[in-house]
Amino acid sequence: KMASSYDHAITVFSPDGHLFQVEYAQEAVKKGSTAVGLRGDSIVVLGVEKKSVPKLQDERTVRKIHKLDDHVCMAFAGLTADARILVNMARVECQSYRLTVEDPVSMSYIARHIASVKQHFTQRPGLRPFGLSTLIVGFDYDGSAHLFQTDPSGTYHEWKANAIGRSGKTVSEFLEKHYTDEIAKSDEACIKLTVRALLEVVQSGGKNIELAIMKKGQPLEILDTKTVEKLVAETEKERDEEAEAKKKAGGK
Repeated sequence: KMASSYDHAITVFSPDGHLFQVEYAQEAVKKGSTAVGLRGDSIVVLGVEKKSVPKLQDERTVRKIHKLDDHVCMAFAGLTADARILVNMARVECQSYRLTVEDPVSMSYIARHIASVKQHFTQRPGLRPFGLSTLIVGFDYDGSAHLFQTDPSGTYHEWKANAIGRSGKTVSEFLEKHYTDEIAKSDEACIKLTVRALLEVVQSGGKNIELAIMKKGQPLEILDTKTVEKLVAETEKERDEEAEAKKKAGGK
């Protein structure tokens, strides 16, 4: 009952300190497709759950992973139309930064910019919050890899690995359990952990997963379906072998 009195205007706090419209926007994120981001020592990986598209639709028009600049890439969970607007704003900011400073944009700068745009939409009457969370990955000028997450309230944090969207909490817990500094040293291990994390919640393997990788000093690469399916098969095999070994160890 209290929510219904305080959720009409975005700029009004409820007596117990909530901004309900922002919280509702966060619920929209939880309904979005799962997205996973992971940062290694010399690689960044984004993996997203791909919803099956209607037979006659061109699937190239359904994109959850967007390049913002040569060295920055973003995945999102939530409202696709809102994401398109935010992606365009971020791309313009990346180019504007290059023109002004004559350097590529730093990862912390573009994450902060996206978060600031989102925050702006939580404090002005007549606007509504962006209904999406983002995972922003890339490399700074000094070659260091970064992963940032932003949410509808305008907060942003840097992570080693994280997940957003439907079942984001489950996947984040999986990553927490399995991500190690050892894995961060191996590009292949980083890719496989991302796939394995997504397989916790995505059904029917490779067809429903989109993967993008960026290595230090190299352009963004979105892996084709064949490569993803091969990775999924390898990952599933390794997972089954591990489970088998555990079973045997437990039986002794």
